[in-house]
Amino acid sequence: MRFNLNGEYLRDGLSLIFWACLLEKNVACGAMPKKPDSDSDQPKKLSSYTVKLDDAQMEKLRGICEARHWERAEVAYARFAFKGEQAKVNVTAYTSGKVVIAGKGTEDFVRDTIEAEVTGAPKLGYDEVNHPDWFESHAGLDESGKGDFFGPVTTATVIADRGAVEAWLAAGVKDSKKISEGQIFKLEDIIRNTRGVVVETFSWEYMTKYNELMSRPGANLNRLLAWQHAKGLLAALDRKAVPWGLLDQFTEQPLVQKELAKKELKNFELKMRTKAEEDPVVAAASVCARAEYVRQMVKLSRKFGANLQKGAGPLVKDQARGIIEKFGAKALGEFAKLHFRTAYEVVSEMGKLDELPLKPPPPKVEW
Repeated sequence: MRFNLNGEYLRDGLSLIFWACLLEKNVACGAMPKKPDSDSDQPKKLSSYTVKLDDAQMEKLRGICEARHWERAEVAYARFAFKGEQAKVNVTAYTSGKVVIAGKGTEDFVRDTIEAEVTGAPKLGYDEVNHPDWFESHAGLDESGKGDFFGPVTTATVIADRGAVEAWLAAGVKDSKKISEGQIFKLEDIIRNTRGVVVETFSWEYMTKYNELMSRPGANLNRLLAWQHAKGLLAALDRKAVPWGLLDQFTEQPLVQKELAKKELKNFELKMRTKAEEDPVVAAASVCARAEYVRQMVKLSRKFGANLQKGAGPLVKDQARGIIEKFGAKALGEFAKLHFRTAYEVVSEMGKLDELPLKPPPPKVEW
Protein backbone atom coordinates (compact mmCIF):
# COMPACT_ATOMS: atom_id res chain seq x y z
CA MET A 1 0.00 0.00 0.00
CA ARG A 2 1.25 3.51 -0.83
CA PHE A 3 0.27 6.85 0.67
CA ASN A 4 1.10 10.41 -0.26
CA LEU A 5 2.38 13.08 2.15
CA ASN A 6 -1.16 14.19 2.90
CA GLY A 7 -1.94 10.74 4.27
CA GLU A 8 -4.16 9.76 1.33
CA TYR A 9 -4.32 6.20 0.05
CA LEU A 10 -3.08 6.43 -3.51
CA ARG A 11 -4.71 3.28 -4.86
CA ASP A 12 -8.36 4.19 -4.27
CA GLY A 13 -8.27 7.73 -2.91
CA LEU A 14 -9.37 6.87 0.64
CA SER A 15 -8.31 9.50 3.16
CA LEU A 16 -8.26 6.94 5.94
CA ILE A 17 -4.58 6.50 6.74
CA PHE A 18 -4.90 9.05 9.51
CA TRP A 19 -7.36 6.78 11.29
CA ALA A 20 -5.42 3.67 10.36
CA CYS A 21 -2.37 5.08 12.12
CA LEU A 22 -4.42 5.59 15.21
CA LEU A 23 -6.13 2.22 15.06
CA GLU A 24 -3.30 -0.05 13.95
CA LYS A 25 -0.23 0.52 16.04
CA ASN A 26 1.88 -1.59 13.68
CA VAL A 27 1.36 0.97 10.87
CA ALA A 28 4.28 3.31 10.53
CA CYS A 29 2.89 6.81 10.37
CA GLY A 30 6.17 8.50 9.62
CA ALA A 31 5.83 10.93 12.50
CA MET A 32 9.03 12.44 13.84
CA PRO A 33 9.59 11.91 17.57
CA LYS A 34 8.81 14.96 19.62
CA LYS A 35 11.59 16.73 21.44
CA PRO A 36 11.38 16.72 25.23
CA ASP A 37 9.49 19.73 26.45
CA SER A 38 10.57 21.15 29.78
CA ASP A 39 7.07 22.53 30.27
CA SER A 40 5.27 19.34 29.26
CA ASP A 41 4.21 18.62 32.83
CA GLN A 42 2.63 22.05 33.21
CA PRO A 43 -1.10 22.39 32.49
CA LYS A 44 -1.72 24.22 29.25
CA LYS A 45 -3.37 27.61 29.39
CA LEU A 46 -6.74 28.05 27.74
CA SER A 47 -6.64 29.35 24.19
CA SER A 48 -10.41 29.63 23.77
CA TYR A 49 -13.41 30.06 26.05
CA THR A 50 -17.16 30.41 25.54
CA VAL A 51 -19.57 32.09 27.94
CA LYS A 52 -23.25 33.07 27.79
CA LEU A 53 -24.03 36.70 28.70
CA ASP A 54 -27.28 38.65 29.02
CA ASP A 55 -27.87 41.98 27.25
CA ALA A 56 -26.60 44.11 30.15
CA GLN A 57 -23.42 42.05 30.45
CA MET A 58 -22.93 42.23 26.69
CA GLU A 59 -23.05 46.03 26.77
CA LYS A 60 -20.70 46.14 29.73
CA LEU A 61 -18.21 44.00 27.80
CA ARG A 62 -18.57 46.21 24.74
CA GLY A 63 -17.85 49.27 26.85
CA ILE A 64 -14.73 47.69 28.33
CA CYS A 65 -13.36 46.83 24.88
CA GLU A 66 -14.11 50.32 23.57
CA ALA A 67 -12.50 51.96 26.63
CA ARG A 68 -9.34 49.98 25.94
CA HIS A 69 -9.41 51.27 22.33
CA TRP A 70 -9.39 47.79 20.86
CA GLU A 71 -9.76 47.40 17.12
CA ARG A 72 -13.23 46.54 15.91
CA ALA A 73 -13.70 43.49 13.66
CA GLU A 74 -16.46 42.36 11.34
CA VAL A 75 -17.74 38.86 12.09
CA ALA A 76 -20.86 37.25 10.62
CA TYR A 77 -23.81 37.06 13.03
CA ALA A 78 -21.85 38.94 15.66
CA ARG A 79 -23.29 41.68 17.82
CA PHE A 80 -19.77 43.06 18.07
CA ALA A 81 -16.18 41.86 17.83
CA PHE A 82 -12.87 43.32 18.99
CA LYS A 83 -9.18 42.52 18.65
CA GLY A 84 -6.98 43.21 21.65
CA GLU A 85 -3.42 43.03 20.36
CA GLN A 86 -1.65 43.79 23.64
CA ALA A 87 -3.90 41.42 25.56
CA LYS A 88 -3.39 38.81 22.82
CA VAL A 89 -7.09 38.03 22.65
CA ASN A 90 -10.06 38.32 20.27
CA VAL A 91 -13.56 38.84 21.63
CA THR A 92 -16.65 37.98 19.57
CA ALA A 93 -20.15 38.51 20.96
CA TYR A 94 -22.88 36.80 18.95
CA THR A 95 -26.53 37.78 18.68
CA SER A 96 -27.41 34.50 20.42
CA GLY A 97 -25.81 35.80 23.61
CA LYS A 98 -22.77 33.59 23.26
CA VAL A 99 -19.36 35.23 23.65
CA VAL A 100 -16.22 33.54 22.34
CA ILE A 101 -12.80 34.60 23.63
CA ALA A 102 -9.79 33.27 21.72
CA GLY A 103 -6.04 33.80 21.74
CA LYS A 104 -3.02 33.36 23.99
CA GLY A 105 -4.42 35.80 26.52
CA THR A 106 -7.75 34.00 26.90
CA GLU A 107 -7.24 32.70 30.43
CA ASP A 108 -6.09 36.05 31.82
CA PHE A 109 -8.91 37.94 30.07
CA VAL A 110 -11.58 35.55 31.35
CA ARG A 111 -10.29 35.69 34.92
CA ASP A 112 -9.43 39.41 35.11
CA THR A 113 -12.14 40.90 32.89
CA ILE A 114 -15.07 38.59 32.15
CA GLU A 115 -15.37 37.21 35.66
CA ALA A 116 -14.02 40.19 37.62
CA GLU A 117 -15.76 43.02 35.74
CA VAL A 118 -18.61 41.58 33.66
CA THR A 119 -20.24 38.60 35.38
CA GLY A 120 -18.87 38.97 38.90
CA ALA A 121 -18.94 35.18 39.13
CA PRO A 122 -15.55 33.43 39.34
CA LYS A 123 -15.75 30.04 37.63
CA LEU A 124 -12.45 29.49 35.84
CA GLY A 125 -10.26 27.47 38.19
CA TYR A 126 -13.12 27.01 40.68
CA ASP A 127 -14.44 23.69 39.39
CA GLU A 128 -14.07 21.99 42.76
CA VAL A 129 -16.01 24.76 44.49
CA ASN A 130 -18.76 24.95 41.89
CA HIS A 131 -18.96 21.23 41.08
CA PRO A 132 -17.73 19.15 44.04
CA ASP A 133 -19.54 16.07 42.69
CA TRP A 134 -17.21 16.00 39.68
CA PHE A 135 -14.37 14.96 41.98
CA GLU A 136 -16.18 12.11 43.70
CA SER A 137 -15.58 8.54 42.56
CA HIS A 138 -18.40 7.82 40.12
CA ALA A 139 -19.38 6.47 36.71
CA GLY A 140 -20.15 8.46 33.57
CA LEU A 141 -22.21 7.12 30.64
CA ASP A 142 -22.68 8.43 27.11
CA GLU A 143 -23.27 7.21 23.57
CA SER A 144 -22.38 8.07 19.99
CA GLY A 145 -23.82 7.40 16.55
CA LYS A 146 -27.49 7.52 17.54
CA GLY A 147 -28.30 10.20 14.97
CA ASP A 148 -26.01 8.91 12.23
CA PHE A 149 -27.43 6.82 9.38
CA PHE A 150 -24.22 4.88 8.81
CA GLY A 151 -22.50 2.92 11.54
CA PRO A 152 -23.61 1.49 14.87
CA VAL A 153 -24.75 3.10 18.09
CA THR A 154 -21.84 2.85 20.53
CA THR A 155 -21.98 3.30 24.29
CA ALA A 156 -19.29 3.87 26.89
CA THR A 157 -19.07 3.75 30.67
CA VAL A 158 -16.11 5.33 32.44
CA ILE A 159 -15.39 5.07 36.17
CA ALA A 160 -12.93 7.55 37.66
CA ASP A 161 -11.97 9.39 40.82
CA ARG A 162 -10.51 12.78 41.80
CA GLY A 163 -7.02 12.18 40.45
CA ALA A 164 -8.28 11.22 37.02
CA VAL A 165 -10.69 14.15 36.82
CA GLU A 166 -7.96 16.64 37.73
CA ALA A 167 -5.69 15.18 35.05
CA TRP A 168 -8.45 15.23 32.42
CA LEU A 169 -9.43 18.81 33.12
CA ALA A 170 -5.80 19.81 32.60
CA ALA A 171 -5.63 17.75 29.39
CA GLY A 172 -8.76 19.34 27.93
CA VAL A 173 -11.15 16.38 28.09
CA LYS A 174 -14.66 17.58 27.28
CA ASP A 175 -17.81 16.64 25.38
CA SER A 176 -16.72 14.88 22.18
CA LYS A 177 -19.03 17.11 20.12
CA LYS A 178 -16.72 20.00 21.01
CA ILE A 179 -13.55 18.14 19.98
CA SER A 180 -12.17 17.66 16.49
CA GLU A 181 -11.85 14.07 15.37
CA GLY A 182 -8.12 14.64 15.15
CA GLN A 183 -8.08 14.96 18.96
CA ILE A 184 -10.55 12.22 19.84
CA PHE A 185 -8.07 9.34 19.80
CA LYS A 186 -5.38 11.32 21.63
CA LEU A 187 -7.80 12.05 24.46
CA GLU A 188 -9.12 8.49 24.45
CA ASP A 189 -5.56 7.25 24.90
CA ILE A 190 -5.09 9.62 27.87
CA ILE A 191 -8.38 8.44 29.42
CA ARG A 192 -7.71 4.73 29.01
CA ASN A 193 -4.17 5.02 30.38
CA THR A 194 -5.06 7.03 33.47
CA ARG A 195 -4.30 5.03 36.61
CA GLY A 196 -7.33 3.56 38.38
CA VAL A 197 -9.76 4.29 35.54
CA VAL A 198 -12.22 1.73 34.15
CA VAL A 199 -13.51 2.02 30.57
CA GLU A 200 -16.16 -0.25 29.05
CA THR A 201 -17.44 0.30 25.51
CA PHE A 202 -20.15 -1.54 23.59
CA SER A 203 -20.57 -1.46 19.84
CA TRP A 204 -22.44 -3.64 17.37
CA GLU A 205 -19.64 -5.26 15.41
CA TYR A 206 -22.08 -6.20 12.67
CA MET A 207 -24.82 -3.82 11.55
CA THR A 208 -26.87 -6.83 10.40
CA LYS A 209 -27.37 -7.90 14.03
CA TYR A 210 -28.37 -4.39 15.04
CA ASN A 211 -30.88 -4.20 12.20
CA GLU A 212 -32.25 -7.66 13.02
CA LEU A 213 -32.96 -6.55 16.60
CA MET A 214 -34.49 -3.26 15.48
CA SER A 215 -36.78 -5.07 13.01
CA ARG A 216 -38.45 -7.15 15.73
CA PRO A 217 -42.04 -6.28 16.70
CA GLY A 218 -42.12 -3.49 19.27
CA ALA A 219 -38.41 -2.72 18.86
CA ASN A 220 -37.40 0.73 20.06
CA LEU A 221 -34.03 2.44 19.76
CA ASN A 222 -34.17 4.00 23.22
CA ARG A 223 -34.89 0.64 24.84
CA LEU A 224 -32.04 -1.00 22.92
CA LEU A 225 -29.76 1.87 23.91
CA ALA A 226 -30.80 1.46 27.55
CA TRP A 227 -29.88 -2.24 27.36
CA GLN A 228 -26.47 -1.33 25.92
CA HIS A 229 -25.82 1.23 28.65
CA ALA A 230 -26.84 -1.19 31.39
CA LYS A 231 -24.62 -3.94 29.98
CA GLY A 232 -21.58 -1.62 29.89
CA LEU A 233 -22.24 -0.15 33.33
CA LEU A 234 -22.61 -3.56 34.99
CA ALA A 235 -19.35 -4.73 33.39
CA ALA A 236 -17.58 -1.60 34.66
CA LEU A 237 -18.98 -1.98 38.18
CA ASP A 238 -17.75 -5.58 38.27
CA ARG A 239 -14.26 -4.17 37.84
CA LYS A 240 -14.59 -1.22 40.23
CA ALA A 241 -17.52 -0.43 42.52
CA VAL A 242 -18.66 3.17 42.96
CA PRO A 243 -21.81 4.49 44.71
CA TRP A 244 -23.33 6.46 41.83
CA GLY A 245 -23.18 7.30 38.16
CA LEU A 246 -24.38 10.00 35.77
CA LEU A 247 -26.01 9.34 32.41
CA ASP A 248 -26.35 11.89 29.63
CA GLN A 249 -30.13 11.83 29.35
CA PHE A 250 -31.50 10.56 26.03
CA THR A 251 -35.10 9.97 27.18
CA GLU A 252 -37.33 11.20 29.98
CA GLN A 253 -38.14 7.62 30.96
CA PRO A 254 -35.74 5.84 33.38
CA LEU A 255 -35.08 3.06 30.89
CA VAL A 256 -31.52 2.32 31.98
CA GLN A 257 -32.59 2.24 35.61
CA LYS A 258 -35.26 -0.34 34.71
CA GLU A 259 -32.64 -2.51 33.01
CA LEU A 260 -30.43 -2.30 36.10
CA ALA A 261 -33.38 -3.23 38.32
CA LYS A 262 -33.84 -6.42 36.28
CA LYS A 263 -30.29 -7.36 37.29
CA GLU A 264 -31.03 -6.49 40.93
CA LEU A 265 -28.16 -4.02 41.16
CA LYS A 266 -27.74 -2.85 44.76
CA ASN A 267 -25.98 0.09 46.45
CA PHE A 268 -25.80 2.17 43.30
CA GLU A 269 -27.73 5.23 42.13
CA LEU A 270 -27.87 6.18 38.46
CA LYS A 271 -28.68 9.85 37.96
CA MET A 272 -29.46 11.37 34.58
CA ARG A 273 -29.72 14.83 33.13
CA THR A 274 -29.33 16.68 29.85
CA LYS A 275 -25.93 18.25 29.11
CA ALA A 276 -24.36 15.81 31.55
CA GLU A 277 -21.13 16.01 29.51
CA GLU A 278 -20.22 19.02 31.67
CA ASP A 279 -19.17 16.37 34.18
CA PRO A 280 -15.60 15.34 33.20
CA VAL A 281 -16.31 11.63 33.71
CA VAL A 282 -19.34 11.75 31.40
CA ALA A 283 -17.22 13.79 28.97
CA ALA A 284 -14.62 11.00 29.08
CA ALA A 285 -17.36 8.47 28.27
CA SER A 286 -18.44 10.72 25.40
CA VAL A 287 -14.88 10.68 24.01
CA CYS A 288 -14.53 6.90 24.32
CA ALA A 289 -17.93 6.25 22.73
CA ARG A 290 -17.11 8.57 19.82
CA ALA A 291 -13.69 7.00 19.31
CA GLU A 292 -15.28 3.55 19.09
CA TYR A 293 -17.91 4.84 16.65
CA VAL A 294 -15.21 6.34 14.41
CA ARG A 295 -13.29 3.04 14.49
CA GLN A 296 -16.36 1.23 13.23
CA MET A 297 -16.92 3.88 10.56
CA VAL A 298 -13.36 3.42 9.32
CA LYS A 299 -14.01 -0.30 8.83
CA LEU A 300 -17.26 0.36 6.98
CA SER A 301 -15.62 3.07 4.86
CA ARG A 302 -12.91 0.66 3.77
CA LYS A 303 -15.55 -1.85 2.81
CA PHE A 304 -17.47 0.76 0.80
CA GLY A 305 -14.35 2.23 -0.82
CA ALA A 306 -14.75 5.85 0.33
CA ASN A 307 -15.21 7.85 3.51
CA LEU A 308 -18.78 7.37 4.68
CA GLN A 309 -20.46 10.57 5.78
CA LYS A 310 -21.87 11.10 9.24
CA GLY A 311 -25.35 12.42 9.95
CA ALA A 312 -28.32 11.81 7.64
CA GLY A 313 -28.13 14.57 5.03
CA PRO A 314 -28.11 14.63 1.20
CA LEU A 315 -24.53 13.31 0.90
CA VAL A 316 -25.48 10.35 3.06
CA LYS A 317 -28.36 9.58 0.70
CA ASP A 318 -25.99 9.69 -2.27
CA GLN A 319 -23.70 7.19 -0.58
CA ALA A 320 -26.63 4.94 0.32
CA ARG A 321 -27.50 4.84 -3.38
CA GLY A 322 -23.88 4.04 -4.14
CA ILE A 323 -23.92 1.09 -1.75
CA ILE A 324 -27.05 -0.31 -3.37
CA GLU A 325 -25.61 0.15 -6.87
CA LYS A 326 -22.32 -1.48 -5.88
CA PHE A 327 -23.43 -4.31 -3.59
CA GLY A 328 -27.20 -4.62 -3.97
CA ALA A 329 -30.09 -3.40 -1.84
CA LYS A 330 -29.74 -5.99 0.92
CA ALA A 331 -26.15 -4.89 1.54
CA LEU A 332 -27.40 -1.53 2.81
CA GLY A 333 -28.15 -3.30 6.09
CA GLU A 334 -24.43 -4.04 6.49
CA PHE A 335 -23.66 -0.32 6.60
CA ALA A 336 -26.69 1.59 7.80
CA LYS A 337 -29.54 1.76 10.32
CA LEU A 338 -32.48 0.49 8.31
CA HIS A 339 -35.07 1.90 10.71
CA PHE A 340 -34.09 5.43 9.64
CA ARG A 341 -36.48 7.23 7.29
CA THR A 342 -33.46 7.74 5.00
CA ALA A 343 -33.26 4.00 4.30
CA TYR A 344 -36.88 3.71 3.16
CA GLU A 345 -36.65 6.86 1.04
CA VAL A 346 -33.53 5.71 -0.81
CA VAL A 347 -34.66 2.11 -1.34
CA SER A 348 -38.12 3.26 -2.44
CA GLU A 349 -36.76 5.90 -4.84
CA MET A 350 -34.51 3.27 -6.45
CA GLY A 351 -37.41 0.81 -6.83
CA LYS A 352 -35.68 -1.80 -4.68
CA LEU A 353 -38.34 -2.48 -2.03
CA ASP A 354 -38.84 -5.93 -3.53
CA GLU A 355 -35.19 -6.73 -2.72
CA LEU A 356 -35.16 -5.00 0.67
CA PRO A 357 -38.70 -4.76 2.08
CA LEU A 358 -38.89 -1.87 4.54
CA LYS A 359 -41.89 -0.51 6.36
CA PRO A 360 -42.97 3.00 5.35
CA PRO A 361 -42.03 5.52 8.06
CA PRO A 362 -44.77 7.50 9.79
CA PRO A 363 -45.65 10.78 8.08
CA LYS A 364 -43.53 13.76 9.04
CA VAL A 365 -45.14 16.08 11.55
CA GLU A 366 -45.29 19.67 10.36
CA TRP A 367 -45.13 22.23 13.18
